[in-house]
Amino acid sequence: MLHQLCHSAGGLMAGTARGQHGPLDGVRVVELAGIGPGPFAAMLLADLGADVVRVDRPGGGGLAVNPEYDVTNRNKRSVLVDLKSEHGPAQVLDLVERADILIEGYRPGVAERLGVGPEQCAARNSRLVYGRMTGWGQEGPLAQRAGHDIAYIAITGTLGMIGKPDEAPAIPANLVGDYAGGSLYLVVGVLAALQHARVTGEGQVVDAAIVDGTAHLASMIHGMMAAGGWQDRRGANLLDGGCPFYGTYETADGGYMAVGALEQQFYDEFVELLGIADRAPARKDLAAWGELKDAITAQFKTRTRDEWTALFEGSDACVAPVLSLREAPHHPHMAARGTFTDHGGITQPAPAPRFSATPGAVRRPPAQPGADTEEVARDWGVDSLTGGGADAPTKEAKEEA
Repeated sequence: MLHQLCHSAGGLMAGTARGQHGPLDGVRVVELAGIGPGPFAAMLLADLGADVVRVDRPGGGGLAVNPEYDVTNRNKRSVLVDLKSEHGPAQVLDLVERADILIEGYRPGVAERLGVGPEQCAARNSRLVYGRMTGWGQEGPLAQRAGHDIAYIAITGTLGMIGKPDEAPAIPANLVGDYAGGSLYLVVGVLAALQHARVTGEGQVVDAAIVDGTAHLASMIHGMMAAGGWQDRRGANLLDGGCPFYGTYETADGGYMAVGALEQQFYDEFVELLGIADRAPARKDLAAWGELKDAITAQFKTRTRDEWTALFEGSDACVAPVLSLREAPHHPHMAARGTFTDHGGITQPAPAPRFSATPGAVRRPPAQPGADTEEVARDWGVDSLTGGGADAPTKEAKEEA
C-alpha cells in the first residue's frame, strides 16, 4: 500500500502539466548506464516525455567522447551510484520503487549479482517493467559471449544480404542491429508491458535481444524467399541492388544519386528524364538488367549530382541525391519539416515520431554524470541519493568501471 501511494503521488507530481513534454509525460524510467542500444532506447523514451534518470557509475564507462556531445543522453537526468559499494544497490532500488520502467544492458546475470536484478526489483515494485537489452539474449549458447552489432546481425542472415555480389558484405554502421533490431524493439516491448502493467497491476521482464529484433526485421524477405521471389544471395534481388532501377549511381563529380523507380509509371518517368527512354529495355526483361544497369551508369556520369538533382526535382521518378550527414540538415525538405534541430550548439535529429496533441521536444542537453543528483532526489523523494548511506566511490570501483 505504501508503495502504491508513493507511486501514485509521484505520478501526479510528475504529470502536473501532463502532455506538456510528450505522450509519456509522467512515466518514470531508471536507466542503468551503458553504451549503444540501451541509452538510445532510453533517449527515445525521454524524447517522448518520460522522466528518465540515468544511473551513472563513478569513473564513467560510456562512449569515448565528451559527455557534452553524447546526444543519446539528451532529455535525461543523471545520478552517480556505485553499485559495487555497500549502499549502491539500495540507492537504485529506492529509485526503482518509484519507477515505471527500468532499462539495463548488462550481460545475463550481472544485474542479479549487483543486487538490482528482476526479482530484487520486483520485490520493491511489483508493477515495474524490467527491460533487458542484450545482443544475444538472456539464454542460448552465446548468451554469455561478448559481442557487437556486426556479429549479432551476421548470424541472423541480415548482414549477408547487404552489399554487392562480388564483394564482402557491406557494413550498415550499427544502425540495423543496435538501434533498429535492438533499441526500437526494446521500446516497443517496454511500452507494451507498461500498458499491461497499468491494466493488470503486474510488471514483467522484457528480453530484447538484438538477434531476435534483427531477424524479425527481415520478415518480409523470408516470406518472399519462401515464395520464390527472393534469391538467398547478395545483389540479385529487387531491393538489394540487383535491380538496375533500385540502386545508387555515381555522378560526374563523384557524388551519388539514389534510384527507386520500382513501379512501371515511375520507371517510365525515370528513363525519360534520364535520357535513355529510346534505348532502355523493358522493365521486366530480367535478361537485359545488366545492359540496363550499364546504360544508367554511363548516363549518370554525364552530369553532376546537383545537376541531376535539379533535373529530377518535382518529378515522380523516385530519384534523390545521396547526402552526407553534414549535408542532410540543409536539404529543403529536411529543413521545412524541422527533421533536424540545433540544441546547445549541436545539430541533431529532432524527436520522432510526431504527435498532434503531445509533441516531444529536445528539452535538456546531454546529461552530465551525477549533475542532477539533488534535483532527482527532490523530485523523486529519494533521500538516499544525497545522504543517509550514500557512498563515495572507492578506488577499486573506479578501476573496475
